[in-house]
Amino acid sequence: MNSASIPAPGRTRIKICGLTREEDVDAAVGAGADAVGFVMYARSPRFVSAGRAAELAARLPPFVTPVLLFVNASAPEIIAACARLPTALIQFHGDETPEACRQAGRPFLRAARIPLDENPATAGPRFDLVKYAQDFKAAQAILLDAHVDGFGGGGKTFNWSLLPPSVNAHLVLSGGLTPANVTDGILQVRPRCKTLAVDVSSGVEISKGIKSFEKINQFVAAVRAADDLLAKNHVHLPAT
Repeated sequence: MNSASIPAPGRTRIKICGLTREEDVDAAVGAGADAVGFVMYARSPRFVSAGRAAELAARLPPFVTPVLLFVNASAPEIIAACARLPTALIQFHGDETPEACRQAGRPFLRAARIPLDENPATAGPRFDLVKYAQDFKAAQAILLDAHVDGFGGGGKTFNWSLLPPSVNAHLVLSGGLTPANVTDGILQVRPRCKTLAVDVSSGVEISKGIKSFEKINQFVAAVRAADDLLAKNHVHLPAT
């Protein structure tokens, strides 16, 4: 199959994570986000209870997906939270095994913690994303985040150019994304996977858990600019 017969890349899906306020949910929806994330991890400054997440998710229109982020939570805790948000997708962001992810009985994303330093001279063995994606093949997508102390990317960006050239999975690019760098991130990572989405939290914030309407709109505009460039250049992408 030659490149002329391969369809142009589709629209990059967008998730705005770490929402805590009604006005931020409304801003994300108004800007065109496909998903919004609620952090169920009590140690996070963006933590909301399952009840609060349900209140915020009740504002969502059809086809905007709520995502519940858990870190090493028990199955009963996850099931109880999901009972309040029956349409939610789960995001596992801790040390969960493939079996633990499946036990929740819900569609899920699995976070992969990519080392900030992938230089073989100064770091350990390179993170094997291809194997990780295979191990978690039941996941809807693998979310790529920077490996920092604790859980979550800490607003840090890992080296996108060191990702494998071909990963047989849907990927979600996260970790230190901002309106200024997300276009470049999409252009670098999109050709390496089946499909690509992006996930942002601190990059559209005024302070932790408080989003900026202006930054959200700038971020979405930058994502659409990347889509336009990919479509214009009709980059040769893997078959999906």
